Amino acid sequence: MFDVLQMGATGLRAQRTRMDTVASNVLNINTTRNEKGEAAPFRRRMAIFQAGAGRGSNKPGVHVKEIRLDPSPFNERFDPGHPDADAKGIVKYPNIDMATEMVNMLEASRAYEATVSMMETSKAMYNSTLRLIA
Repeated sequence: MFDVLQMGATGLRAQRTRMDTVASNVLNINTTRNEKGEAAPFRRRMAIFQAGAGRGSNKPGVHVKEIRLDPSPFNERFDPGHPDADAKGIVKYPNIDMATEMVNMLEASRAYEATVSMMETSKAMYNSTLRLIA
């Protein structure tokens, strides 16, 4: 009976992870060095979903299968004064497109809102059913 609420909860967790991933991408849009200080641009991340409530579960829902790195090439800009510029003055920046990230954030936000709405409707239906029985 309450599987629909559990299914909705898995969707909320998955979309929250997706929003966190997009936020990380936006935050690192100009990051040209890794944690060790080496010249290595941040690589865009993507949340990959899979059906099912979780690993090894046969219940309905969705979960984040993995956070995958985007293999597309880095953005290159001519900036000879930058400390990470190569001999030709080219700096490699993360392979992040702000428009794509904004669309992904809006899509995740709308999916989150729709799931919350579905859960509220389900709760109202359960409450109505209980009132009829009592």
